[in-house]
Amino acid sequence: MFKTLDDLDPEQRVLVRLDLNSPVEDGEVQDNRRFDRHAETVRELAEAGHRVVLMAHQGRPGGDDFVSLEQHADILASHIDRDVGFVADTYGDDAIAAIDALEAGDVLLLENTRMCDEELPEEDPEVKADTEFVRTLAEHVDAYVNDAYSAAHRSHASLVGFPLVLPAYAGRVMETEYEANSSIATREFDGQVTMVVGGTKATDVIDVMNNLGDKVDQFLLGGIAGELFLRAAGNDVGFDLDGMDFFDDQWAENRETIESLLDERGDQIKLAVDLAYEDETDDRGEIAVANITEKDRAYLDVGSMTVDEYDPIIRDSEAVFVKGALGLFEDERFAVGTTGVLRAIAETDCFSVVGGGDTSRAIGMYGMDEGDFGHVSIAGGAYIRALTGAPLAGVEALKQD
Repeated sequence: MFKTLDDLDPEQRVLVRLDLNSPVEDGEVQDNRRFDRHAETVRELAEAGHRVVLMAHQGRPGGDDFVSLEQHADILASHIDRDVGFVADTYGDDAIAAIDALEAGDVLLLENTRMCDEELPEEDPEVKADTEFVRTLAEHVDAYVNDAYSAAHRSHASLVGFPLVLPAYAGRVMETEYEANSSIATREFDGQVTMVVGGTKATDVIDVMNNLGDKVDQFLLGGIAGELFLRAAGNDVGFDLDGMDFFDDQWAENRETIESLLDERGDQIKLAVDLAYEDETDDRGEIAVANITEKDRAYLDVGSMTVDEYDPIIRDSEAVFVKGALGLFEDERFAVGTTGVLRAIAETDCFSVVGGGDTSRAIGMYGMDEGDFGHVSIAGGAYIRALTGAPLAGVEALKQD
């Protein structure tokens, strides 16, 4: 297991990796829950008298969201109630001068790590540890903290290089995310374990089912992946219509595996009994799956009868995990499935983890309280890898220390 902030010596100059990757609209960085989550780690370090040097990334080179972190510093400052300095440099003379000038309790954010050429290529930790980026910064700090669980599946320099050359620790986000997201594999539950599985990628669903089939009693399906499983069960859905590119390629790649899962684990898998669509008046319409004789429209959510069937299963569970949305919840007309299962979880005294990219956003969008859930993950790819049993490069690097 890795060390945490509880093990960190006092009065250190600490290099901290966060994940502040955010939506950017018209050049303006949008505040989001990642700032609030990481604020706990940053605030704790600063209040303890450490000199805090922060690293984070934003977007990828060439993308519209590939911007400087200057705005991120201001947003983070509002969450920790103290100034956050910013330097438009990652490890050059300006960055080093700013790091060396820090006083106890000061917080400094370095420029976007992905503006450094040595950051992005996926390479072994030993290679990353030998980069000029890592070697230069390591000489000016005492310890490294990785709080970026949501980026921990990447073998980038700022995530896997520093633990090989510095005393390394997990921040509070890393610690809580790792414990919660690994719990389905590491904890023993006496009662029923249920997993709500949706989203757009059938391979994610397949990998999760294959890895957790012996630990999960019921899988409740929805989303594009759920529609592909309905097709495998003999229903006239799960096809692309003109202008679509969601189903046919995934069906060709995964048909045999999906059919095999239904055959081997059919008693564990619950499929939608009705689906929702946009009707002629632009309102929500619903149709029973059994009444669909030919797919002639896009289905954008599971239907109300499906939610009614899923609801008691959730309420009878000791633990519920959510991976992916059951519908296009960003449109209120098609949020019934996703919000229906989330409200059932919130009203149930069960252990729960909600994750999978943007799915957790539905909690705030529809007036639910994160406090009613065991854990709401801010991770996407890392959450999926944890559920499928794949190692996370950033976590493994911390464990090596």
